[in-house]
Amino acid sequence: MKKFIDDDQLAEILLKQEYAKKENIDKAFEFAKKNDSSIVDYLLAEHLLTKDILGQAIGEFFNVPYVELSARQTSHEQNLKIPEESAKKLRVVLFEENEKNVTIATDNPTKKEEIEAEFAEIFKDKQINVAFSFPDDIDAGIVQSQKSLETRFSKIIASQTRVAPEIIDEIIEDALASHTSDIHFEPQEKEVVIRFRIDGVLHEVGRIPKINYENILNRIKVLSHLRVDEHFSSQDGSMRYSREEGNVDLRVSIIPTIDGEKVVIRMLAVYVQGLTLTDLGISTQDQELLMRAAKKPFGMVLVVGPTGSGKSTTLYSILKNFSNSEVNITTIEDPVEYKIAGANQIQVNDQTNLTFAKGLRSIVRQDPDIILVGEIRDTETAEIAVNAALTGHLLFSTFHANDAATGIPRLLDMGVEPFLLASTLQLVAAQRLVRKVCEQCRYSEEVEISEIAKILPDAEKYFGSGKITLFKGKGCNACGNKGYSGRTAIFEFIYNSPDMQELILKNPSTKEIWEYAVKQGSKPLFDDGIEKVKKGLTTIEELLRVASPPEK
Repeated sequence: MKKFIDDDQLAEILLKQEYAKKENIDKAFEFAKKNDSSIVDYLLAEHLLTKDILGQAIGEFFNVPYVELSARQTSHEQNLKIPEESAKKLRVVLFEENEKNVTIATDNPTKKEEIEAEFAEIFKDKQINVAFSFPDDIDAGIVQSQKSLETRFSKIIASQTRVAPEIIDEIIEDALASHTSDIHFEPQEKEVVIRFRIDGVLHEVGRIPKINYENILNRIKVLSHLRVDEHFSSQDGSMRYSREEGNVDLRVSIIPTIDGEKVVIRMLAVYVQGLTLTDLGISTQDQELLMRAAKKPFGMVLVVGPTGSGKSTTLYSILKNFSNSEVNITTIEDPVEYKIAGANQIQVNDQTNLTFAKGLRSIVRQDPDIILVGEIRDTETAEIAVNAALTGHLLFSTFHANDAATGIPRLLDMGVEPFLLASTLQLVAAQRLVRKVCEQCRYSEEVEISEIAKILPDAEKYFGSGKITLFKGKGCNACGNKGYSGRTAIFEFIYNSPDMQELILKNPSTKEIWEYAVKQGSKPLFDDGIEKVKKGLTTIEELLRVASPPEK
């Protein structure tokens, strides 16, 4: 909405049309200021407003209807009637066309007259209606309506002017519109494959001739402040991509392969700042457990899981609850992915020998109340972290482990004394990310338990006998015909009770820890995933992709 409407104007619209109460708007402004976000994030997260009602309110204010782009039924031929230049300049998408009328959606209704004039010649003898739709939907609609990336690459290459900058811009814009987390440039013998990781799954989106790759690679290096003349060592950097809607921070990794240098660009999403623990998929019961541990005056809270499982996002969401003028929050990260309002964030720098361990030693002398260590990677960092938690600091960190129970023996194997770990550890959480069923095309179906048993042998244990109701996505414009849109997390928690502390002193195995955790009420990742399948948030197939049923 920031393209043409700010929070003050939006609040005025919602209050004037009685779509929201004054006290809720005030709370939304307080949240937005604290989290450097929009009042919309709060209103939607707290279910005080729905996306449809928000769209209707904005549409009514500008005297245009609101349309949901995922419901459109236009053909590819119809979409091509709107020139790409016009679509990007005016930010418009063809929503509907019949014999008498054409409806064009935009996220900026203030340009209504300009849009009508622009398309009067293209749609002769038809009434042109302008409607409002949200910026994210317009972005996705423009991508779906334009030619493929490969076709656009060919056009840019044929022009022989600003080839590398324009190709990079096209790739990044498409990646942002499709909510891509990582862009892969993968060199092969004669061409370079471009793939997007969307909701955890890679999709090929285009190919570039190898002859054009060197210029593209060099531009990425220059923008990321990396050495252009280095071709045989890995390099890591970052860059900022500027666009009308605001800057986007990108993390760049380059490694040499036998066919050339491979590039992976991580898109650092700003939306994380507005996430609540509920948004992450943590149940109310587990939220209480988590916040009880996080509100202790000292101790250590660990979040474990593989790379890309959302560990940092969970910690950021917890820290948001503590960011105020009375608390000193200091973090050391590699890299600093998201900025936390009111926190002192330190970037690990190997060139200046600022490691996790050395940075953590310095942080302890900075009078912190809360410390976040991006990752415990070695014995030295583990020992300092545990001692910091023991001496009156609340410490959060991530750790690579397959499950919550494995995290404890691994720390003990790294040399942490059992009595220190037992007295400092408050809670261990493990998590994975699963794709969510698209809300726009979700449908339910009754399935015999015998059918489920073909892919999940213990199906009756989780669902009972007879028929069960499951949810899937048909595939639509909103989800790119994938049936999934967005992700949520599945969790398991181990709380370090007095009895668990006694067990840790005995240097237990992973099996012994988990067996005792279950007696305390802990549930495995897979069981949390099953609950989300029953609620229609994800599918059994998706759950089995990231987690396995507990071994008997």
